[in-house]
Amino acid sequence: DGKTIASASRDKTVRLWDEQGQLLKTLNSHNDAVIGVSFSPDGKTIASASYDKTVRLWNEQGQLLKTLNGHSDAVWGVSFSPNGKTIASASRDKTVRLWNEQGQLLKTLNGHSAEVIGISFSPDGKTIASASRDKTVRLWDEQGQLLKTLNGHSDAVWGVSFSPDGKMIASASLDKTVRLWNLQGQLLKTLNGHSDAVWGVSFSPDGKTLASASRDNTVILWNLNLDDLLVRGCNWVRDYLQTNPNVSQSDRSLCDGIK
Repeated sequence: DGKTIASASRDKTVRLWDEQGQLLKTLNSHNDAVIGVSFSPDGKTIASASYDKTVRLWNEQGQLLKTLNGHSDAVWGVSFSPNGKTIASASRDKTVRLWNEQGQLLKTLNGHSAEVIGISFSPDGKTIASASRDKTVRLWDEQGQLLKTLNGHSDAVWGVSFSPDGKMIASASLDKTVRLWNLQGQLLKTLNGHSDAVWGVSFSPDGKTLASASRDNTVILWNLNLDDLLVRGCNWVRDYLQTNPNVSQSDRSLCDGIK
């Protein structure tokens, strides 16, 4: 509901804050750094991922509900499915694990050849994307079957995110790039602009802007709105299309109707 912020820290705690930045609660239970934290869609459960090899579930009052044991190494990321019934965890043990809301292990997803760092559900909950140090993103169905391996990055992939309409996947890599893919695993675009590793990537709610965060101390906002790009492009070439004698008559109308 936008009223609470959860933060994960190397000090082994999760902290809950209100919108004004006042500390509401400190969640103590992990015995090593907490790397990832995620709210359930209804806001009633918080999942935290830790170097201590566990995922922990908490209620909104900060009480520990369940400890999810199963990973054999640090857990980097955790994410709820859109319906809140499945929790996915990504680990240094090279696996993704799927759990139900009671904390029971449903499935272990094997396939990556190095630690899994980022995890994300598609908006419809039918596809899971995992980002790994093995330089790939893998797409899985909700039963944990491997659908596709996205190859293209030349270094570890740290972050992965679905667009709000579920038709596009963005991946952030230590190779200094962000890559955009479709659900079929085809590379749509490589976004170059950062001068160092890209750690995270996130779409705006309307899907028209992508934000990427980098070790180069910057966040870049990318315009994904095709209509805007067409307008900018046509504004740039409009005079050329009308005045250059070498442009064919049919091409002179390319930007008609684009204002």
